Amino acid sequence: MSQKLTILFDLDGTLVNTAPDLMRAHNYVMKKYGYDERQLSDIKKLAGRGSKVMLTKSMHEIAELSGKVKKTNDDIEKMTREFIDYYSKNIVKESTLKNGALNFLVWCKKNSILMGICTNKQEHLSVDLLKKIKIYDFFDYVAGGNTFNHNKPDPKHLTDTIEILGGDINKTLMIGDSETDSNASKAANIPFILIEDGYTEKKTNEIYHDYLVKDFVGLEAVIKKYL
Repeated sequence: MSQKLTILFDLDGTLVNTAPDLMRAHNYVMKKYGYDERQLSDIKKLAGRGSKVMLTKSMHEIAELSGKVKKTNDDIEKMTREFIDYYSKNIVKESTLKNGALNFLVWCKKNSILMGICTNKQEHLSVDLLKKIKIYDFFDYVAGGNTFNHNKPDPKHLTDTIEILGGDINKTLMIGDSETDSNASKAANIPFILIEDGYTEKKTNEIYHDYLVKDFVGLEAVIKKYL
């Protein structure tokens, strides 16, 4: 029997449009600490490396524009905890599945494809989001940003997940929306499918990919090449 195909998925901006709820949590914390609120387009550029990185980058951008004093690392740690607390209580207020995602996951299950999540979102938040948006049961393993001692763009985030899944790195694909996913895939020598309109500052032609797709509609045609 041939080895099953494995597909690894990023979460935010790939499977789920989480930016509206990330923005609410971000703006709640920033406003509390005297910083300007940000727009949805800003959040899409800031997300992808975890909540602490997002808040740090956001504050640095605002400080450069306004001349405000940057917060200390202790302040950022406190803000991050408050962000996570607020976000965890409001995780699916406005978040929605990417177009075609549910049908694609159903098709993958029918074709006995192993599926795992590789996200820089904290593991407990990832599991909670997947459960509340009702796609958790499709996945064989969820590797969050704090599951291992490393995360994307470190390729070990991907390769360790493949090992836990019992997959074969030579029969694995990665689906993501940013250079963080792309760089991890490239370093692991895993074919990468890039979803357009990702949570990144870069344009699609600046991100390494093997396939570029608008969303999950019709993606089965690409996956069939690897079955």
